Amino acid sequence: MKGISAPIKRYDFDEKVEGRARYCADLHPEGMLYARTLRSDRPRAKILGITIPPLPDGYFIVDRDDIPGKNSVPIVYDDEPFLAREVVNYVGEPILLVVGPDKQTILNLLTAIRVDYEDLEPILTIEDALNCRENFIFQDRPHFVEYQYTKGDISRAIARAGCCIEDVFQTGYQEHVALETQSMLAVWEEGRIRVSGSMQCPYYLKDALVQALDWPEDRVRVVQLPTGGGFGGKEDYPSIVGVHAALAAVKSGRPVQLVLERGEDIRCTTKRHPAHIHIKSYLDHENHIIARDVEVLIDAGAYAGLSSVVLQRLIFSVCGVYRVDNLRVHGRAMATNNVVSGAFRGFGGPQAFFAIEMHMENIAQKLGVDSLEWKKAYFLRRGDTSSTGGLFQSEIVLPRIIEQIEEISGYSQKRRELSGRQGWRGIGCSVFFHGGGFTGKGEKDILKTRVRLVKRSASEIEIRVANTEIGQGAATTLRKIVARALEIPVEHVAYIYPDTDLCPDSGPTIASRTIMIIGKLLYDCALEMKEKGQEETLEVTRGYTYPAGLSWDNARFIGNAYAEYSWGANVVEVEVNPLTLEINVLGVWAVYDIGTPIDERIVKGQIDGGLVQGLGYAGMELLQSRRGKLQQGSLADYIIPTFLDFPPIVSRLVENPYENGPFGARGLGEITLVGAAPALALAVQNAVGQPVRQLPVSPEYLMELICDE
Repeated sequence: MKGISAPIKRYDFDEKVEGRARYCADLHPEGMLYARTLRSDRPRAKILGITIPPLPDGYFIVDRDDIPGKNSVPIVYDDEPFLAREVVNYVGEPILLVVGPDKQTILNLLTAIRVDYEDLEPILTIEDALNCRENFIFQDRPHFVEYQYTKGDISRAIARAGCCIEDVFQTGYQEHVALETQSMLAVWEEGRIRVSGSMQCPYYLKDALVQALDWPEDRVRVVQLPTGGGFGGKEDYPSIVGVHAALAAVKSGRPVQLVLERGEDIRCTTKRHPAHIHIKSYLDHENHIIARDVEVLIDAGAYAGLSSVVLQRLIFSVCGVYRVDNLRVHGRAMATNNVVSGAFRGFGGPQAFFAIEMHMENIAQKLGVDSLEWKKAYFLRRGDTSSTGGLFQSEIVLPRIIEQIEEISGYSQKRRELSGRQGWRGIGCSVFFHGGGFTGKGEKDILKTRVRLVKRSASEIEIRVANTEIGQGAATTLRKIVARALEIPVEHVAYIYPDTDLCPDSGPTIASRTIMIIGKLLYDCALEMKEKGQEETLEVTRGYTYPAGLSWDNARFIGNAYAEYSWGANVVEVEVNPLTLEINVLGVWAVYDIGTPIDERIVKGQIDGGLVQGLGYAGMELLQSRRGKLQQGSLADYIIPTFLDFPPIVSRLVENPYENGPFGARGLGEITLVGAAPALALAVQNAVGQPVRQLPVSPEYLMELICDE
């Protein structure tokens, strides 16, 4: 049938088919060269000159002069260069590439290159940025973005308040530690560049290549390879690595592979944002919360990156699952000479829910009331409005979630038994949400999301989307949605790794949107295809439609920040070693409302993985900076959880179908992480009897708490 695109060629590096995944580092096309990056070792300095030793035959340098187009990454703000300009702004900023056929020779050349700097005074902390009158990038202010929104009449509420209870919380960096580091392979062929590799967002990389090369889109092709994890770390950063590889491939006319070593990946790529969060709650004379005032500061690092959208989600989440009618929330992303902060699973949610859950616990303690009962009195319900004034149209099943978490964990009974004990055991319960999809009307106005379903025969259906399989099970789940809608065996539905020559731009693999948004569009495509079942071959394309009844004012942050939410509760029980102050987790329980689960085995994997990642963030993943250089650079000194660190996780789902999700599904990937840190921190606070105000809750931090007692 006319209009059906050509069959997909899975790999054209070679024709060998194996029963295992072949990652970027496994591919070695004929004539391939390697590339490594020379990076700044200064947090802020002018580049006065670069001395390069004589290069052997077959080796060459790629620097900023090799960028024919615009030397900046296109991601919200175009401020970050692909290769440093006259100034470096953080330790690890890429300056140039050395390219050639032998890895050791490349490393020897990198060691021999000398960069002459004129050091400039760096800005290394949020406090430094606050005290800085002139910023090194935006000269009129010390921050990249600043947002504020209000609800109700906070001034009037404060005037009639009987008391104010306030807390200040701090969170640190977190490294993604995807099993596969940043990896790209670029091939120059017949006047086009093809970049393949480890990524979450193929069209982000394509936009970057078009901008850097100054080429028309039809000369640029991006193909995702099997990807060993992302967690947000492969959202925007692959644009830098991919452009580097492409520049080298164009200059040499040969394939070029660029794979970061683990230490380089840890020290130079984006991290979870450190945050300072100051919350004031105003209570009337009957001890009811009548107003809340929140100040949020995040360390964006040297370039704006994705900090603006991370900050938005953080400030929309920081009031938690609680109904308060009068609010003022103010947030700033501070510019520093630290490594660039970026996307990380939860996208600001873990910082926000740590702060608000600890704060609600502290209010309850000051009032001498049961903290969970206190929280339940303020739970959001259907018909309430969010912190930004958006109407909650779906049923909010927090009471059912709490009922289930009590049943499986025995939280309240254990809390009563531990209350007042002289001991080192404690238990904590967190309650939280996560909004699925892009903020506001982003799915419609920014992404212009499109998906395609192709029928080649009755038993050959292809899913064509830009949403990537990065270990979260999207390939399986999307196939199951289409197969079930078409009422055919799942084996008849194929998911291909995204290829921008074949797949429409269905947006990035972020924000818990793949199943709820993309899955629903594919479901609709499948229903249309089913109606036209008599046609032997067919293509169906669908675009995103903003749900009726929702509204969003992006200038004032008023309305529905997210189309729909997932909800959850976590309980963690701990024992703190009184000698070493190490935390031993005795039990972990979780209940979620993710609508209707599509594949329960995948859901269980996401729950276990997300909780472990969140517990690591809460208790052990310490990543410290000294003079702008991250001190941990390997998995020997940046400690992540192992299988032995936590007991088996007990979890349940409360089914509550979402009418605009495929078969009722909501978002899953991020909700499983965002509540883990506050649950663990609350348990530790309960165990040691001292207020926990920062993450991670390391033994060193606990020693400070106890010594200051």
